[in-house]
Amino acid sequence: MDHHATTPLDSRVLEAMLPYLTEKFGNPASCTHRYGWDAQAAVEKARKQVAELIGAKAEEIIFTSGATESDNLAIKGVARTNRERSNHIITLAIEHHAVLDSCRRLEQEGFNVTYLPVRADGLLDLAEFENALTGRTILVSVMAANNEIGVIEPIRAIGRVCRDRGVLFHTDAVQAIGKVEINVEAMNIDLLSISAHKIYGPKGAGALYVRQDDPRLKLTPILDGGGHERGFRSGTLNVPGLVGLGKACEICLQEISREPDRLRVLRDRLKDGILSQLEGVHINGSMEQRLPNNLNLSFAGMEAESFLMALKDVAVSSGSACTSATDSPSYVLRALGLPEELALGSVRFGLGRCNTTEEVDFVIDRVVETVKGLRELSFLPEAAAGEPSRGDA
Repeated sequence: MDHHATTPLDSRVLEAMLPYLTEKFGNPASCTHRYGWDAQAAVEKARKQVAELIGAKAEEIIFTSGATESDNLAIKGVARTNRERSNHIITLAIEHHAVLDSCRRLEQEGFNVTYLPVRADGLLDLAEFENALTGRTILVSVMAANNEIGVIEPIRAIGRVCRDRGVLFHTDAVQAIGKVEINVEAMNIDLLSISAHKIYGPKGAGALYVRQDDPRLKLTPILDGGGHERGFRSGTLNVPGLVGLGKACEICLQEISREPDRLRVLRDRLKDGILSQLEGVHINGSMEQRLPNNLNLSFAGMEAESFLMALKDVAVSSGSACTSATDSPSYVLRALGLPEELALGSVRFGLGRCNTTEEVDFVIDRVVETVKGLRELSFLPEAAAGEPSRGDA
């Protein structure tokens, strides 16, 4: 139940990829023989599949190695292209590190970045956002859904404001794709990042949507080389990975009318089962504006580090996969104003396509058993000194 970190490869995706790992091994840039033609046709089919999922045109999809590269290309590419015109960027304090660290890099280059706070429910205050816009704002980057607390930001409203003000709008939609409907035209999105391995595709494949309406959006590349992907992203394309990404997007489009509802039922069963048997449990982030597969809970009187060590038969995490090995409170939960004690006791559950009702019930029992056990231990006197345990401090 850690599907926010990654997802298993769907068997249908693997089936689509296999020929391009074996007999169809051509380089799509080889335009003089059938091996290259077959590879190029597969890439263009994948481009169309990705575009259809988000309501874009195929020529607006740029293939990358994943969402981190897509975020870097979008943010740095826009900023460096518009360096002479303006230098102000707006983002959220709870963004993924790929966005935050890209912005910090640009600050070193002289750009001015505003990191907007969020409310206690994890949502951006739209009035505060509008007040932060200036005549020198060139880019707004706000994630569609948070990777820790699952909160869905008001992307449509943000896009409308940005389009009215002539500001480019980028969204990291990695967690939202396949779980909520995204349409780049209806939402006035100019750039959007996608990662295959979050939607049951392979690791190492991703995409960046770049609006190409008149006037065409320009980006300064971050990779130099053979000018692949219309000059936006040089490098030989990962054909099997992109075929997998395309197939994963096709499946998401087919299942988005029913799978999110199934996940929401399982998620709520998990939530209700835990809360009905344990006191001192805090839900982090809005439940109303939330991904259907996400649940982020803080357990008072317990540290997540100990919880994860005790719960070895269930895959969950204490935060994003990038920071789950650290013992400091999540910067996302700190941004919500959560006390350090609760932030250190937070656990992220991410349900997925293969999870069942039986598994949810098993996890409820294991979580309740583990939390009760850890709380009892935290109130036992220290064996040596008879002092309060760490949980009492």
